[in-house]
Amino acid sequence: MKFLPVPCSVLATVSCGILLLVSPPVVVAAPLSLPAGTELVTSVEGITEYRLANGLGVLLFPDPSKPTVTVNVTYKVGSRHEAYGEKGMAHLLEHLLFKGTTNRPSITQELTEHGARANGTTWYDRTNYYETVFASEENLRWALGMEADRMINANVAKTDLVSEFTVVRNEFERGENSPGSVLQKRMLPTMFQWHNYGRSTIGEKSDIEGAPIERLQAFYRTYYQPDNAVLVVAGRFEEQKTLNWINEYFGSIPKPTRKLIPTYTEEPVQDGEREVTLRRSGDVQLFSAMFRGPAGSHPDHAALSVLTTLLVDEPMGRLYKALVDTKKAASVSASTSGFAEAGYITFSADARMEQPLAEVRRTLLSELDDLRKNPPTPEEVERAKIRRLKNFDMLLKQSDRLGLTLSEFIAMGDWRLAFLQRDFMEKVTTADVARVAEYYFKPANRTLGSFLPDTKPDRTEVPKVPDLVALLKDYKGKPPLSVGEDFEATPENIEKRTTRTTFPNGMKVALLPKETRGDIVTASISLRFGSLESLRGQATVGGLTASLLDRGTRTKTRQQIKDRLDKLKARLSVGGGAGEVSAFIETDRANLSEVIRLASEILREPSFPEAEFVNLRQEYLAALEEQKSEPNALGGNLFARISRPSYAADDPRYTMTFDEEAAALQKVQLKQLSEFHQAYYGASNATVAVTGDFDPKETESVLRETFGEWKSPKAYERIATPYETVAARTESILTPDKANAVFIAGYGFALRDDDIDYPAIAIGGHMLGGGFLNSRLATRIRQKDGLSYSVRGGFGASALDKNANFSAYMIYNPKNLAKLETAFREEIERAAQEGFTKEELEAAKAGWLKSRKVSRSGDAELAGILNSYLFLNRDLHWDARQEAAVEALTIEQVNAAMKKYLDYSRTIAVKAGNF
Repeated sequence: MKFLPVPCSVLATVSCGILLLVSPPVVVAAPLSLPAGTELVTSVEGITEYRLANGLGVLLFPDPSKPTVTVNVTYKVGSRHEAYGEKGMAHLLEHLLFKGTTNRPSITQELTEHGARANGTTWYDRTNYYETVFASEENLRWALGMEADRMINANVAKTDLVSEFTVVRNEFERGENSPGSVLQKRMLPTMFQWHNYGRSTIGEKSDIEGAPIERLQAFYRTYYQPDNAVLVVAGRFEEQKTLNWINEYFGSIPKPTRKLIPTYTEEPVQDGEREVTLRRSGDVQLFSAMFRGPAGSHPDHAALSVLTTLLVDEPMGRLYKALVDTKKAASVSASTSGFAEAGYITFSADARMEQPLAEVRRTLLSELDDLRKNPPTPEEVERAKIRRLKNFDMLLKQSDRLGLTLSEFIAMGDWRLAFLQRDFMEKVTTADVARVAEYYFKPANRTLGSFLPDTKPDRTEVPKVPDLVALLKDYKGKPPLSVGEDFEATPENIEKRTTRTTFPNGMKVALLPKETRGDIVTASISLRFGSLESLRGQATVGGLTASLLDRGTRTKTRQQIKDRLDKLKARLSVGGGAGEVSAFIETDRANLSEVIRLASEILREPSFPEAEFVNLRQEYLAALEEQKSEPNALGGNLFARISRPSYAADDPRYTMTFDEEAAALQKVQLKQLSEFHQAYYGASNATVAVTGDFDPKETESVLRETFGEWKSPKAYERIATPYETVAARTESILTPDKANAVFIAGYGFALRDDDIDYPAIAIGGHMLGGGFLNSRLATRIRQKDGLSYSVRGGFGASALDKNANFSAYMIYNPKNLAKLETAFREEIERAAQEGFTKEELEAAKAGWLKSRKVSRSGDAELAGILNSYLFLNRDLHWDARQEAAVEALTIEQVNAAMKKYLDYSRTIAVKAGNF
């Protein structure tokens, strides 16, 4: 169970202002004509900073290779700024800013209509709101206007607060279901006894439920101002026009007269080991150790990040070898968190019930203490540096990711810290890593739980936050990356650019070359094998075989594979099951061929190391045990079992219980994996799609070299999943000591996604349970009644079998079950009997069609689409026809489809919680 800090967000999927427009120019652009009052500040690695007269900054960094644009507003206010009685106020306010403004009664409706991918998140030092839309002048002007409007005109109304109390509490209770999350929330205030970093951003129920609307309104008026905000615009846009629009929408906002009071609390030097003991329901033991650390802007943060990486790296990390390889623990993880005013380092380990936790504790602390005598070697340090620098290098190639990630560095104090931390990382030496290990990893500076007297205190005084003006004076960074082309990801353009080939062995290949930022390229590879009869009883063996592929080959160990990927600046993930295995590649043009060769070696020549097999099985067993008391996992497993036909236990389509999975795992022998691989794996029924910056001829040649002669030893026959009637029923699962509950409902029917009725039920399902918090279900259950944090539903259908379904999912407080069931039933019946309005349909069609454009704009998603379409014998013209069919739908057609297919009486429902 990893203790990774996660911001609270409005969706399930939690300094003076700077405006950021993200992406790199191809050439040095001519100077912009600055609006009155706007000044040029600085430029680093292709990002040029400006500042408006009211304090809002501007950073221009356009990316014409992205057919989307992301607008991201970051306010320099988070839970660190909350006063007594305000714990959770920053996050609660984040929720209310989606409720509308005096000029915009329904922001969620506008987000849906524009096909936006949107969210809001709150963290210690900042709150941000973003939306990604298809790149157009209309969409960009709308997003800028909307964000400028809710900067100062949000309603923050008492009526909205009342309905949102339960929603935020529901989000709070979701975290209460996780022992690891709760343990972290207990340890942080023990470490930070005075500073607000010790208080969870989600807040406490008493403050969430008791927050006076007047204090929320005052909080909003104080911090939501241009001189305290950061606006990020990432993707395709025209710089001069965009800067003018920014000045038009934001420049008219007056500079506030109020003066912000800087936070001034400093945590005293920790003077002894502290300890927390948590006793709650659960199935997996946890042990964690935390150490106070420096702010994210301090050079020591980079050295500590390298240190934590090398300690838990799989399979060569010291803690991994000491705990997981020796079977003392199921897993081990670590993170280094650096914020504006302080930070902390976390180590945690999961242990199964039969693994003594005392031994886990002794071993973990012993390994950390041993760093003083046996500091990290140059090889360990270099490996960790390469990995972390690779991740930053890949971040630079994704302008939309970088635009959102910069929010964290703005929250630290300045956006340029993103690049400065990279520079610090490059300069980290073995001596630096040894120094920070000795300085920070002291017993007096760690929090485990208990206080122990110490006659000879050895304390750590965390260094002050650096003077950022001096630290960043004259900082220029490195030259910006190359940019990609302006490629419109329409079905027509995609088809014009894509070439398809079938190799003699049967493997199908789709290649879509285009210039991208940083020459990035993605590839999706799928192997399909076996048949219903040949795969009987092979589900667990097939799953373990796929999971063990990348843990060693005939010529490379697991560590050597990871080192090779780091040197190639690539990511490669492999996974699958009994009938299919997939590999996903993300790299750049220069390294694509070598990464394909490495992927081929992993898929064709795995060595199945015994030690890795034992470790993998331990990880799986621990994960299964953890799920046995978790409502979401239990509910999902039971729903899958009762909503599908009753397959035999040896059928690969059969869904096992967690106990059955554990028993099956224990029975598997290592030799079965190599036998399965030899008997089934081959490329006769494989598909490959490559998108991005690459040489088509070279790539096809490499694919022929690595996969073109590889034939499957057994005949492949697709396993059909036709619809079979399943009677309606309702089941409940009791999960003691879990504050949050789940409700899963749905049913199946005979329909395929190319049937004439499918476009109508697809858009009907979108209106019923899709969009951005604006569906019928979300409006009633979350927005109006405030019963659930997460509400979603809709229709889906197979592309190959007459097998479709309606499904819905909600989380809630168990006490609200009756109200939630009533609201769900009423909205389903209302949609089936009364249908939707013409206005709802037109808005839904516009948003749905725009969201499809956004989906095709991502290279990874596009590679996946092209790959699956090779198997389905489709091309992107199919998408064009489907979208045309949706655009032509009438309200009469949609409502007729709802009456025909939406039927509450057929519902199969599972409720899991502490009722």
